[in-house]
Amino acid sequence: MKRGSVIGNIAKDFGVDVSKLSARKARIDTEGSRKRYCDINLGNGDLVVADRIDREALCGTKASCVLKLELVLENPLELRRISLHIQDINDNTPLFKKDVINMEIQESTVRGARFSLDGAHDADIGENAVKGYTLQRNDHFILNVDTKPGARKHCELLLEKELDREKQQEIHLVLTAVDGGSPQRSGTVVIHVTVLDANDNAPVFSQTLYKASLPENSPLDTVVITVSATDADEGVNGEVMYELDHISENNNAFSLDQKTGEVRVNGQIDYEEESSYEIRISAKDGLGLASYSTLMIDISDVNDNAPDVYLKSLTNPIPENVPLGTEVAIINVQDSDSGNNKQVRCSIWQNVPFKLVPSIKNYYSLVTTNALDRELVSDYNITITATDEGSPPLSTSTSVQLSVADVNDNPPVFEEQSYSTYLTENNKPGSTLCSVTAQDPDWRQNGSVLYSLLPGEVNGAPVSSYLSVNGDTGVIHVVRSFDYEQFRDFKLQVMARDNGSPPLSSNVTVSVFITDVNDNSPQILYPAPEGNSFMTELIPKAAHGGSIISKVIAVDADSGQNAWLSYHIVKSTDPGLFTIGLHSGEIRTQRDISESDSMKQNLIVAVKDNGQPSLSATCTVYLLISDNLAEVPELKDMSYDENNSNLTSYLIIALVSVSTFFLTFIIIILGLRFCGRRKPRLLFDGAVAIPSSYLPPNYAEVDGTGTLHSTYNYDTYLTTGSRTSDFKFVRSYNDSTLPADQTLRKTPPDFSDAFGEIEEPSEVGL
Repeated sequence: MKRGSVIGNIAKDFGVDVSKLSARKARIDTEGSRKRYCDINLGNGDLVVADRIDREALCGTKASCVLKLELVLENPLELRRISLHIQDINDNTPLFKKDVINMEIQESTVRGARFSLDGAHDADIGENAVKGYTLQRNDHFILNVDTKPGARKHCELLLEKELDREKQQEIHLVLTAVDGGSPQRSGTVVIHVTVLDANDNAPVFSQTLYKASLPENSPLDTVVITVSATDADEGVNGEVMYELDHISENNNAFSLDQKTGEVRVNGQIDYEEESSYEIRISAKDGLGLASYSTLMIDISDVNDNAPDVYLKSLTNPIPENVPLGTEVAIINVQDSDSGNNKQVRCSIWQNVPFKLVPSIKNYYSLVTTNALDRELVSDYNITITATDEGSPPLSTSTSVQLSVADVNDNPPVFEEQSYSTYLTENNKPGSTLCSVTAQDPDWRQNGSVLYSLLPGEVNGAPVSSYLSVNGDTGVIHVVRSFDYEQFRDFKLQVMARDNGSPPLSSNVTVSVFITDVNDNSPQILYPAPEGNSFMTELIPKAAHGGSIISKVIAVDADSGQNAWLSYHIVKSTDPGLFTIGLHSGEIRTQRDISESDSMKQNLIVAVKDNGQPSLSATCTVYLLISDNLAEVPELKDMSYDENNSNLTSYLIIALVSVSTFFLTFIIIILGLRFCGRRKPRLLFDGAVAIPSSYLPPNYAEVDGTGTLHSTYNYDTYLTTGSRTSDFKFVRSYNDSTLPADQTLRKTPPDFSDAFGEIEEPSEVGL
């Protein structure tokens, strides 16, 4: 049949939906052969001829020729067997082994003698094989055809009339072989008969049937067997020559030594091509008498064919989230050997998350055994090894390249669990604060990361009003300037999101700490400048060196070293009379007060912080050296003539009133005392609390760095003639601090050191 000829409709015969043939990857495989003889029309399901089918090449002389096919369907895998019976047509002409048959016949041959002839060979079978022979009409010979059941037709020349060499030395006959096909084909051979003198003994074989066994792939010139025949005649009539009879037109696998009778290997012996040989051997003497014997050679299989591995189907790439047991590929293995040599095992020796599952016949399914993770392994080179059970075993390996497609199964992961950053106050808007980085091991858009700020508040305002983040780089920028004195730290959350579907995200906390800069000057709380007024401190004339006479109190809204304050006297009426504590601000006398010291003492005190650069503030402390307010001159002179208003009159009236009150109070106390000491300095002591109104609104105390505490304890010195309600801090009482709402009480011995006349303890609440 010609290529493309329709054999039948297998879709209809097997009940397969024609519309699904293409989707199920329908195909025709030839069992045991790589040659593709038939194919399937996916459009209508017809089985068509794909290549020339030669029955003689496929089956030789076998009466029945069956071509085994397999219809393979996938999704799911389905295998249907097809047996295609190849019918013979009369496409071969009967052929004789030789164009001329030379025969030598003794003239003494009696009537009725038979002379065997080599028959014609027709590759066709059945009715198309050789059907009969005809012999050209002659005077001496007739043709005798012997037909045995199941065997080839054997023809002989029958001597019907004795030969007479003297009358005719040579006879030429034409033998015609015809087959039974339609149209009928025929072949001819010329029989050349030479009439000889008498030779009455033909060669005789030692066996009528010879048997031999030969492994395939035997080397050339290997001796298979030696046949022998003897002739009772002598001389030329007794010399025997051996020849191979015609078996098939392609038979050249063996050769026969005409003199010795050795049968040797002359070509490739392949069990898979031919498993046995039947050879007819003739032995002829020198005058043409012949006898025949049959040689049967059985070919034994050798494991000389490694298995063949065919990749029939492959799903590539495969998503990394496929369930376990997913079929990835379909593998088919074949081995041309037989018996155990044909049994094949498939295996995967690599440590990969795949395995082979036997399916139908020689088919295997490659399925997943473990979860796939593209981030760990993105490509697999799977080596499949097929090994037969021969001795020694042969194996074949093939590689299957498999890629894993990415699935968005990994959220972005920040490099740090949390971030901390520091920002100097008074920063410029738009400056870079810090950078956060997140990695996503997924591929392409599943692994690209976008950054954003999560909604939140900082100091009551949206976090976006303070900071912004670059969505591509993760760099956080400052939107506006920060003030350390408003707030010192805050937290925000940054989200990293990938571009997968659906997108995955993760958050990280960024802690921002505002660092202080020296942008606030010290603020002096005491003495407090209130308008153009000034405060005056009274110093007893009996004050000794080292006595605390006052204290400058200042605070700084900054922190750390920016809030470390130092106190300095930059100008004074008498430079050698007073000193101030560098860090405490306590003003002390450097020596005892003398009569020659000026009654009015003015100190200009500078308070500096420890920042870079340093900031400072100054104040003026007015001091009066007097035991009696009556001795005090006009206070307006102490203001360095800054005010020339009526304030002096009011101050004089106030001083006289206060002095009168305190003088009366001192006289009453002295009358109650029995001690005669005349050193009435200490009148009372107490705890002084700085009102909160003196504090800066943003002030925050840092222990060990500033000078201001909640309360201060000092011994207070007042004179009996004091004319002002302001009191003087003289000496630190102790290191501990009392709350402002408590009362400091001293024992009588303590008072006795200061006032000899006072016996009872005094109690003053501030």
